[in-house]
Amino acid sequence: MPSTYVEAIREGIREEMERDANVFLLGEDIGIYGGAFKVTAGMLEQFGERRVVDTPISESAIVGAAIGASFMGLRPVAEIQFADFISCGFDQIVNYAAKCRYRWNAPAPIVVRAPCGGGIHGGPFHSQQNEAWFTHTPGLKVVLPATARDAKGLIKSAIRDNDPVIFFEHKALYRRVKDELPEGEYTVPIGKANVFREGKHISVITYSAMVHVAAEAAGRMEKEGVSVEIIDLRTLTPLDEETILASVRKTSKAIVLHEANLTGGFGGEIAARITEKAFEDLDGPVLRLAAPDTPVPYCPPLEEAYLPNADKLVEKLRWLARY
Repeated sequence: MPSTYVEAIREGIREEMERDANVFLLGEDIGIYGGAFKVTAGMLEQFGERRVVDTPISESAIVGAAIGASFMGLRPVAEIQFADFISCGFDQIVNYAAKCRYRWNAPAPIVVRAPCGGGIHGGPFHSQQNEAWFTHTPGLKVVLPATARDAKGLIKSAIRDNDPVIFFEHKALYRRVKDELPEGEYTVPIGKANVFREGKHISVITYSAMVHVAAEAAGRMEKEGVSVEIIDLRTLTPLDEETILASVRKTSKAIVLHEANLTGGFGGEIAARITEKAFEDLDGPVLRLAAPDTPVPYCPPLEEAYLPNADKLVEKLRWLARY
């Protein structure tokens, strides 16, 4: 039976807790309530309150406690209830966890889970896609799975990693995407992109929920005779530059798609690398599609207008195909 994105993450966490007694969970309402999005439902009953810890509403305390526990040999998985509020623990993440290995070779094997993204009418304080804050910080790994299969494999890899991992889970995917998960043990490597769809004419480089937007647009373009390749990055840091460049060199045209607002978004980094390292292979400009530079609207029609979608991507694909 296919598993949803949220079930896949839960299964991955449960398997790691069963495998390694040093793995434990902490966060707001993750125990008795099972988490705001029910990712940790059933965990308290199975593993007990010493390994599933309900915390005060203090992101800095959650992250700080996780870092301290990691120094004592534990492997904490910390939930930030909404990625927007990760800013309250920002100093602990970027000025402490990210630098521990560099400063004194002390691994900080923490995972910070952060439900992110729009499309659920959460308004400006519960809908941000803020991965670019962390890709700019050396020492952090930033993971954004787009499918249930990858969500399970990547959460397992993140828990086993000896560096801090920010694990962004798109809220709109929790119950909207499903996969048949492989039987038995499997992981998905951090730092390796996936060719989500093979194509010949244009590459779309994207991640998280926008992979599914790209897939819808690609299906429409196929009817117009334009073959679109989709690269699902899965991980932003470390970035799989090799897969990106191989795709662009094959198609000679590229669009970078992400949900976060345009200015300072990670798409600019990808576009710059393509221009620097594959310029002579290009037959057109590297385009970007992202959200406008405004807070995420609460009003559903405004949010729909704000978010990148298949219609907007098809427009850019048609323009680039004609170039």
